[in-house]
Amino acid sequence: MKGISGIIYDCDGVLFESRQANLDYYNAVLTHLGEPAVTAAEKERAHLCHTAASPKVFEVLLGPERTPEALSYAATLDFRRFIPGMTPEPGMAEALGTLSGRYPLAVATNRGTSMVEVLAHFGLSAYFSTVVTSRDVVFPKPHPEMLLLAAKRLGLETGELLFVGDSELDREAAGSAGIRFAAYGERTTGEFRVSGHAELATLLMGG
Repeated sequence: MKGISGIIYDCDGVLFESRQANLDYYNAVLTHLGEPAVTAAEKERAHLCHTAASPKVFEVLLGPERTPEALSYAATLDFRRFIPGMTPEPGMAEALGTLSGRYPLAVATNRGTSMVEVLAHFGLSAYFSTVVTSRDVVFPKPHPEMLLLAAKRLGLETGELLFVGDSELDREAAGSAGIRFAAYGERTTGEFRVSGHAELATLLMGG
């Protein structure tokens, strides 16, 4: 693809199908606090757990007054117990192996410290030059700070990058950062839309 010198990926919904793992994680906190669990049938609340950073999730689910308590308990959880609920997207590892030979790759995710553990568990760490999480910035997505930091760490201008995401938070962050956006799946729109990693690799390696 002409003009692209580096690729930034979202995690949840792009690298992994992780809705069950995310629900299990947040529900572990909610149960500890005596609150009802979020079910997959509660689409808006479940989608929030899948896309937003933890402070925002707890603020919406519990209110600002209980958010510090929730974050404190969440910090004691080892996310590795929830990793079995994550499924790599089809063809993802193969595509990363191909693309990392041509482009520097990064992750920009509203996850916190769990991202490093997830990449290590699935043997993907070596593919990425940098990982930016909600712990590295003041403002998580949809604010552009995370993508701008990824660009800085990659040593590239924003106009040289492509961000691959699956949500409106991702699309908005890319637009604010001045980074081209590829919509992965059907949940949002972008300059490009891809249905899978093999299609993305073909698009990028062909130009």
